[in-house]
This record gives sequence, C-alpha cells and structure tokens, in this order.
Amino acid sequence: METVEGARVVVTGGGGGIGAALARRFAAEGARVAVNDLDAAKAAAVAAEIDGIAVPGDASATVEDARAALGGRVDVYCANAGVGTGGDPMTDDAAWQTAWDVNVMAHVRACRALLPEWLERGAGRFVPTVSAAGLLTMLGAAPYSVTKHGALAFAEWLSLTYRHRGVRVHAICPQGVRTDMLAASGEAGRLMLAPDAIEPEAVADALFAAMAEDRFLVLPHPEAGRYAQARAADPDRWLATMNHYQQELETRGGSTR
Repeated sequence: METVEGARVVVTGGGGGIGAALARRFAAEGARVAVNDLDAAKAAAVAAEIDGIAVPGDASATVEDARAALGGRVDVYCANAGVGTGGDPMTDDAAWQTAWDVNVMAHVRACRALLPEWLERGAGRFVPTVSAAGLLTMLGAAPYSVTKHGALAFAEWLSLTYRHRGVRVHAICPQGVRTDMLAASGEAGRLMLAPDAIEPEAVADALFAAMAEDRFLVLPHPEAGRYAQARAADPDRWLATMNHYQQELETRGGSTR
C-alpha cells in the first residue's frame, strides 16, 4: 500500500487513545476520516481537529452512517472500539456478553456490511485493534483475554478467506499503551503493561509500517511476537512463567480468587 491519500476511512472508538491516533495519522496521510465513538463530544472534537466527520454511536451499527458520510464508500475500516473487561469465570454473564459483543461481534457485524462492497470491487482493508492479549493473555481479565483471542481468530479467518479477492487485514496487537484503558487496568496493568507502555502514536506508526509491508500482524511491541513464538514452542514453560506472574499479582493484592 503506497498511499492512503483520498481513501475513505472509518475509525471506531476514535474519540481518544489509539483510535484518535489512528484517525490523526490517516488524515495526515490524506485520507478522509469518519470518527466514531460512543461519546459524541469526543468524536466531534477529534473530527474537527482533523477536518473529518463525526459519526457517533454504537460501533456495531456505524457502517451505513459512516459510508453515507464518506460519500458512499469505505476503503479502510479500523475496528478499534473495545472494552477492557476484567474478571474471571465467576464474573456475571452480562459482563462476558458485553465483552463478546464489543470485542468480537462488532467486528463481525461491520464485515457483514462491508464485505459485499469490498468483494465486488476487489479491494478493502479491515484493521481490528486486537491487543497482545489476543496473542498471549492478560492476567486478571478472563473476558478480555478470551474475546480478544476471538477477535484475532476472526481476523485470521478473514485474511485467509478473502486475501486473494483483494481484502487485506491487519491485526493490531500492542501490549501496554498509555490510554484510559491502561489507567483502568489496575494492579495487573501496572505489573504487566505499564513498564513498557508506549504512546498511541507509536501504534499508528506500526500500522502504517505493516500496511507498507502487507503484514497481517501489527506488533508495536516486537517482543510480543517473540513471546507468542515461545508460547507455541513450549506451552507448559510459558504457562509456568505466566503463573509466576499471577502469584506475584496475588501477593500485591491484585487477584486472590
């Protein structure tokens, strides 16, 4: 992908954090950007900053409104909206369902609306913000980890199914990023993510590098790729290492159940 100049781009969860950084970067590269966020004021503020279009509301139902706002076409869809649900098997069903709806089904619903157009013209780009939790896991956050695995699995399926028909998929898998979600991640975030946290703009840089190289995995923290390789090569050793971190977390009072 040599340029996004003139592309019509949608960024969900674009009112702050990674989403706002993606919106700003696409706009700086000459794209026309529709900024979606549940918080209408935040969406409007970012859209005004980049001369884009605010499309507030639920990310699961934003494609048609965004397409209309962009003049009838979507070239790149950044499925960035997510929910960082903590918890474990005892967490109530409603929290698990919210994580499933936002972190997985919003991607599925967007693709239902996008794929017919993309397949007809043989071009389209789907960019889900998955998280390194989808490659690895996240202590103290079973709903988040499980649904982010689902988001990665869906992204992989899209890529292997439609790649030859012009649809490109780039799964963004950062570790800690200095956003509100990191700030709300509690002791587990402070232990596992905060020490190596990066700015949201670095995530946008990593995405553009991956698009230029036509890479599926976007790894703003390259070590996440190495951890994933180690996990695949020796699952028991990886699980033992992560359990060591779990025990440390429990001594800090972050998780005792």
